[in-house]
Amino acid sequence: MTKKRKHQEDFQKVKLKVGKKKPKLENATDTTFKTKAIQIPEQLKEDGVLPTQNRKLNIKDLLSQMHHYSPGVKHNALLGLKDLLSQYPFVIDAHLSNIISEVAAVFTDKDSGVRGAAVHLLQFLASKLRAEQIAPFFPLVSAHLSSAMTHISEGIQEDSLKVLDVLLEAYPALLTDRSSILLKNFVELISHQQLSKRLKSREKLSWMLSVNPNRRVTSQQWRLNVLTRLKKFLQAVVDGSSETEDEGLQEQKDSPHSVRNPVCISWKVHANNQQHIQLFENGGLRPKINSSFRLRSLASVMDSAEKGLSSAENLKGFIEIIIPLLIECWIEASPAQSAPILGNLLESESQQLMQQVLSIIHLLWKLTKRHDETYKMEVWLRMNYLVDFKHHFMRHFPYSLQETVKHKKKDSCKGNKYCMTSSNSVDHLLLNLTLCDIMVSLASTSTLQMDSGWLDMIRKFVTDTLQDGSKLNSKQVNRLLGVTWRLMQIQQNKVATEPLIKAVYTLYQQRNLLFPVRTLLLKFFSRVYQKEDLRTQRIRSRSKVLSRWLAGLPQQLALLGLRNPELSNQLIDIIHSAASRSNKELLQSLQATAARIYEASVFVKPASGSIASPFSFFSLPPHPLQCEVTLSSLQQELLTKMSSELAATLIGILHMRSSFAGWKCQVQDNSVNDVDYFSFLFSTLIGFSREELTSLQGIRGKPHISQTQLSPVRLYLTDLDQFLHHWAVTEMICHSLSTVPSQSQCFDILQTGICKYLVGLVVIPDSTAGSVLCAINKLLDQACILSENLHKFLASCCYSLLYFLLTLDKEDAEHVQKRDMLWGSCISALALLPRLLRLMLQSLQVSRICREELPVVAQLLRLLMQHGQLRSHMITNEFLVQQIIKDIMTLKSGEVQEQWLTDLHYCFNIYLASHPQGPGPINAVY
Repeated sequence: MTKKRKHQEDFQKVKLKVGKKKPKLENATDTTFKTKAIQIPEQLKEDGVLPTQNRKLNIKDLLSQMHHYSPGVKHNALLGLKDLLSQYPFVIDAHLSNIISEVAAVFTDKDSGVRGAAVHLLQFLASKLRAEQIAPFFPLVSAHLSSAMTHISEGIQEDSLKVLDVLLEAYPALLTDRSSILLKNFVELISHQQLSKRLKSREKLSWMLSVNPNRRVTSQQWRLNVLTRLKKFLQAVVDGSSETEDEGLQEQKDSPHSVRNPVCISWKVHANNQQHIQLFENGGLRPKINSSFRLRSLASVMDSAEKGLSSAENLKGFIEIIIPLLIECWIEASPAQSAPILGNLLESESQQLMQQVLSIIHLLWKLTKRHDETYKMEVWLRMNYLVDFKHHFMRHFPYSLQETVKHKKKDSCKGNKYCMTSSNSVDHLLLNLTLCDIMVSLASTSTLQMDSGWLDMIRKFVTDTLQDGSKLNSKQVNRLLGVTWRLMQIQQNKVATEPLIKAVYTLYQQRNLLFPVRTLLLKFFSRVYQKEDLRTQRIRSRSKVLSRWLAGLPQQLALLGLRNPELSNQLIDIIHSAASRSNKELLQSLQATAARIYEASVFVKPASGSIASPFSFFSLPPHPLQCEVTLSSLQQELLTKMSSELAATLIGILHMRSSFAGWKCQVQDNSVNDVDYFSFLFSTLIGFSREELTSLQGIRGKPHISQTQLSPVRLYLTDLDQFLHHWAVTEMICHSLSTVPSQSQCFDILQTGICKYLVGLVVIPDSTAGSVLCAINKLLDQACILSENLHKFLASCCYSLLYFLLTLDKEDAEHVQKRDMLWGSCISALALLPRLLRLMLQSLQVSRICREELPVVAQLLRLLMQHGQLRSHMITNEFLVQQIIKDIMTLKSGEVQEQWLTDLHYCFNIYLASHPQGPGPINAVY
């Protein structure tokens, strides 16, 4: 019983009573809980240092996502980077290193979407970053690009070309600095290495085109894409070279006249013996220095691999690799392979591939000419590749483009899906011209007989193209003229060159040619003329076509006028060059059209940076019947439209052609008649024609007229630009007149002209009055005698000018700039001619003027007394001055004495009443 009870005690059943709660177990878990709100406002705030984009991610967050395994996350990170950097451009500079490294790393990403987003972001960065900013990080970018170009995945290789496009467009110079690596990558994109069968040992590896059926495009299209980028890369290498030359019309290095820098001569400075012109006997424009020493370039101290294509050894090595591959590409795209039935007609894709092949070879040929040993390089190229080029390139020359046109079912060609028709466009010309450019560079005068066959083909093609009459663009014309020039250099006899010049002249005669085309043709003819002129007289045989072209230039210039100032300047330069060489045909034509040329105002806008354009006038022999008309037209243009510097130059040229230039030799044939010369100078000095002066007499009142009651001469106020131009021309005319040996006779001619055409006029322009006084001051000497009429006229002009200057409003900025020039002319004239000062003082009859003009007269007297140059003359006329002051006092009697009257009394007592001896240092300041 005891054990049983104990057992029951251990496991006693709890009896629950109705209405009572169940007691909690000892091991029961308490499941009750309480909640409280947690506030984190600081964590929800945006970072105040780093800006974020619309997804609230800053630059660090986005860059960290670039390492994520998911392509979608990386794609969104690249898009977010572009969005962030476009909103906050300053972030680029702060995190440029990290941005460049992360973006370049995904060039080889497996996902095409990520690579596409990286290309777009790189394009965006290229538009924001300068080359100097990205240069420190460009080796890293170039390394990732090289890795992408040589990647095993075809998609990564294709996208690497897009990256290359962006870098070539934005940073060509930085990319070409690593040409040694990238050129090998280009080769590996279209070919693979193969051990040569001849050399079992691995001394030399040959390359052959590769075919990959896994690509999305055909093998030919893939090669076209790669060669297009290679052509752009080589073009960047050529453009980045230190030597820049015109692609079509380029001088050969062995030409002794390849560099001609003109000597800039300022006639104004030279006439004043301020410029020395050094001449070299038999040295041309520059002294010829023969030296066997050559300075070593900085490129020579670099490693051969670092120099890239700037090294002749590296360039030869790359040519040996790429030329065979290019020939294989040509063979695949040539008409014999693509469509034997069509002969020389090409499909569009084949034409594009062949064009890229020739463009690459042409650029490589240009790079070979940048090296010192050009002749050896040309011999090497001819020896290794001329046979292959003749066999493959010239086999179907010339080539024409084939159009693919889809016809309706009811058409006559309904049996074929496409019908091939020859293209009427001239797009195929670039292919043929590039081929011509390559081939003629391999020919020379010594190899003329061996190359006569294919050279005749090229010569016939060039001649037919020039005479065809098709509308050619500037690029095609440049290539055409380059090939033409090379053909003329290879075979220099007149029988071969005359048809080529005639064909170019046929193109030149076409109407509505584009300005770049017309410019190229002018440069070509000018170059041919200069080359022909360099030959000695014994072997010179002038081309009839070239003479006809030269004779027509003056007439073209007269017809062109100012419709195209740039073209007019080019024509003027050529005319000047030929006229300076005394070309008979040109001088005759120029003499016949000289008046029309000046009437057309073609000398108004000279070439920028030079005023040598009108110097052709210097070489023009004047005709007695036409000289007067020509000078009249020139004088009108000189005063109205020409710049002051150009006008002064033309006056200097006329002076050199006059009999007063001091020539020691006889120059009667080229001199200007003395009567015409003085008439021209006087008309230009006046600045206005007789008709214009007559029309001015009817103008009355302000703001165009300045008048006073004490002078019969009223001033017509000219515009500031016209005044300054007239004044600059006046200085040159005064200089020309001062060089005439007989100054007294020259002054008499000037005096007669003034009395005949100016004395008696009521209204005179202020620039004319000032110019006349300036000329009088320059020419006056002790032997000159002035007439009474000229004295009175000059006295009236002086007072009118002085009155205008004293009543000038200081706020009138336009006329204030005339003050110093006019004041100096008046004071100099009054100082040189004492009678002129006396006549002006006698005219100051203050009783005839209104009271408003009295302060002006008083100020004028005060300034004249204070001026040191006029002191002695004013003392001589003390009685007149005293009488004028008394008259003023009489008019002002009974009134309060004003300050200007007090100043007048003070100056009179100081400078005149005390009679100081000698002129003092005091000058008038108004």
